[in-house]
Amino acid sequence: MRIALATLTLLMLAGAADAQSCGELRYERNKVYKRAGYCFHTPDMIRAFGNAGCMYDNEADVPLSEEGRQEVAEITRMEREAGCR
Repeated sequence: MRIALATLTLLMLAGAADAQSCGELRYERNKVYKRAGYCFHTPDMIRAFGNAGCMYDNEADVPLSEEGRQEVAEITRMEREAGCR
């Protein structure tokens, strides 16, 4: 059920790619990292998410679930296609 929900979420994100700005995609990608305990370093992401309860300073150290990895990969793909990165 969780995988089906994650797949549906990714499909909705993919379908809405044209309507989402680079900032919105960045925000969605960083929501995944926030849930997993990432400590943000840029002022705008600290304002958006805060760092209370964060545990990981390095993005590579964040233990994402399979679902989280898939979501980040899809959003990153969308960012690349939109010329965001």
